[in-house]
Amino acid sequence: DLPTEYGSEIFKGHRPAKDAACIRRMKNAGAVLMGKTVSTEFATFRPGKTRNPHNPAHTPGGSSSGSAAAVGDSMIPLAFGNQTAGSHIRPGSFCGICAFKPTWGTVDLTGIMPLEHSFDTLGYFARSFDDIANYYAIVRGAPPADAPDGIGRPPRIGFYRALERKHAEPAGTAAVEAAAKTLQSLGAIVEEVELASHFADLIDVHPIILNVGLTRSLKAIYEKDAHRISERLRGMIEAGLSTPAATYRQALDHADACRRDINAAFGAYDVLLCPSAPGEAPQGLEATGNPVFQLAWTLLHAPCASVPGAVGPKGLPVGIQFVGRQYDDNTVLAIANWFQQRRT
Repeated sequence: DLPTEYGSEIFKGHRPAKDAACIRRMKNAGAVLMGKTVSTEFATFRPGKTRNPHNPAHTPGGSSSGSAAAVGDSMIPLAFGNQTAGSHIRPGSFCGICAFKPTWGTVDLTGIMPLEHSFDTLGYFARSFDDIANYYAIVRGAPPADAPDGIGRPPRIGFYRALERKHAEPAGTAAVEAAAKTLQSLGAIVEEVELASHFADLIDVHPIILNVGLTRSLKAIYEKDAHRISERLRGMIEAGLSTPAATYRQALDHADACRRDINAAFGAYDVLLCPSAPGEAPQGLEATGNPVFQLAWTLLHAPCASVPGAVGPKGLPVGIQFVGRQYDDNTVLAIANWFQQRRT
């Protein structure tokens, strides 16, 4: 019923022939569609006009910019987002709301513009994990239910610092360290954990696969309207076009091997704890922030939740992230809900 422009002037005024499957599910359940929100260009990196609801001089993150900002500003209770790199969890963190990216492949993506099939995941924004649990259930065709209040015992949390040491800002580190202490005070078992060495380079593998994927999903647009695509997106597509077949094949094989191993790599831990983003939302509207804290988990098809509550030195929200095993979405939601309700 509304224009769907993919954040690009190329599709100005475009009206799909029918609703996406996720919208149809919500309408059938009685949801009221309040409007469309702003996305970055083809859900990549060129920002739209959305600003951070906590300080309009700062980015809301992306690509799900408008969705996160609208929920963060209490304009709406729920919104969809997408994650192919870090497009969902990061804006959830920047806008101070609950965000959930489920296991890849759990819902029907018909009607959503594809970028890279093996990464694209529909996500959910709300101001509580009870709302997210009900929302996610409806979209995947399950009976609606609130998020469980924990898992019935003290959770075992693996504090994963590998990315934090290299990429976190002081605000991101402070938020995740404070969360670890609060979790311990609530009775959780929190221990530092390392993953096997072959997981270490996934943040470099992800862009190889994504860029090649863009050469397929955006091929027709690139060939017809390259001059109307941002320089950065053109660069990603051209990097994909110049990627040797052997390099791409090696990246796919490595990703597949890591996906097979990730559940076992959790060991005795229920979830991993790490930052949702490097820190507070960057100042300015020219960029949407660094997706580094999502790349590996998106590639691994792991469910992730960003829990709000921390505030950085500039007064902006900073989320912390729980990551779970593939298909263990309920545990991630349960622990995120349990923690959010008790951290204050």
